[in-house]
Amino acid sequence: MLKSFAGGTIFGERFGGGPLRVLALHGWGRDRRDFDEILGGLDAAAIDLPGFGASPEPPEAVGAAGYARLIAPVLDEFPQPAIIVGHSFGGRVAVHLAVLRPEKVGTLILMGAPLLRPAGSGRGTPPFAYRMIRAMHRKRWIGDDRMELARQRYGSADYRAARGVMREVLVVAVNESYEAQLDQIHQPVQLIWGADDRDVPVEIARRAMEHLSRAELTLLEGVGHHVCLESPAAVRAAVLGGVS
Repeated sequence: MLKSFAGGTIFGERFGGGPLRVLALHGWGRDRRDFDEILGGLDAAAIDLPGFGASPEPPEAVGAAGYARLIAPVLDEFPQPAIIVGHSFGGRVAVHLAVLRPEKVGTLILMGAPLLRPAGSGRGTPPFAYRMIRAMHRKRWIGDDRMELARQRYGSADYRAARGVMREVLVVAVNESYEAQLDQIHQPVQLIWGADDRDVPVEIARRAMEHLSRAELTLLEGVGHHVCLESPAAVRAAVLGGVS
């Protein structure tokens, strides 16, 4: 059943009837339902991040730190430090929550989270044709419709699907890297990664461990990026280990 959190600014689903212990944060383009098989019977909340599912869009384009500030009031509904489960984009936000509200975060369970840029990558240079079209659009030599066609042709699937402020949020987020935040995390961190993850390769998890003082990495063979859906039992086992 849909429930409001943080004074009605965030919506999600409440599991169990006891004091909240677990907060689940989904990935980009997903929603709270990714955790249905994982959280059943637990005292947990799976929220829709702003701009996804039932939660309204953020008022402006912000990155993972901005998302953490928007959902931080949810943690005030937890009587003790929360176990935060974050997949992909939700993992980005979870890292910032651990830094922003360390007293309210007990354990992090992160899956397929793009915490660092791939080795040797920078922001990247868009194709020449796209840069030319963008330059002409800025000079108002071509209209918005032609610019949008170029975005649809050259942008990623997530970029093509996003609109308005959510597209701006995506642009901010994909260019972020969290070395400084990982260095500040002293809570236990479990990294659960699909060995076949092509979106966020395992090398990202291994490099992240170099910045974390208390981290363990579990690789799931035959599993790709969508760990929650492909191996919910493994994620649930990790959550149960944190709750006990």
